[in-house]
Amino acid sequence: MNDSPDETESPGAGSFVVFEGFARLVSGTLAEAALAAKRAQERGTRSAVLVFDQATGAVTDLDLRGTEAEIAARHAPLARPATKRGRPKLGVVAREVTLLPRHWEWLASQPGGASVALRRLVEAARKLDSESGAPRRQTEAAYRFMSAMAGDLPGFEDAARALFAQDRERLLHCIRAWAPDIRDQLLRYLGPSGEASPG
Repeated sequence: MNDSPDETESPGAGSFVVFEGFARLVSGTLAEAALAAKRAQERGTRSAVLVFDQATGAVTDLDLRGTEAEIAARHAPLARPATKRGRPKLGVVAREVTLLPRHWEWLASQPGGASVALRRLVEAARKLDSESGAPRRQTEAAYRFMSAMAGDLPGFEDAARALFAQDRERLLHCIRAWAPDIRDQLLRYLGPSGEASPG
């Protein structure tokens, strides 16, 4: 569990952060976040306790009933089911695809056949999407976080405009009076150039 900000750390999948009011409590796995949120509630905090998915910036609702062991077990990563022998071991899944006859003709004429051509097309599209879509997704994640934590704070509207304009200097100016933990968490979504980080 990481309870101190690390400027080189960027939000990632499977990583969550817990805030109690404007204070960042911890970042870590879903189970670690759930336990930190439970402990904050048990202390009788009057501040809102929010858990954020760092990859999406979305508030994550957790079931905090039961003992710490029950909570940890409930929020532990799911074990991957054992794969059967053969092609499923490679992750190949058969599904139906509906195409026009000219599409089937083109696919059939490709080296390796229709399945290989479809896999190549999908991989090329995924690569293009990850390269062009990542900055947009990170900006949206930063905005989700910022809306939940700072929507009522002075300068929010101007900060949101600066975020979407990728104007880091103006964004820093707009958020200078915000709580340090909120500023730091928001800036985790941004790369050194002020644009949304690619990952």
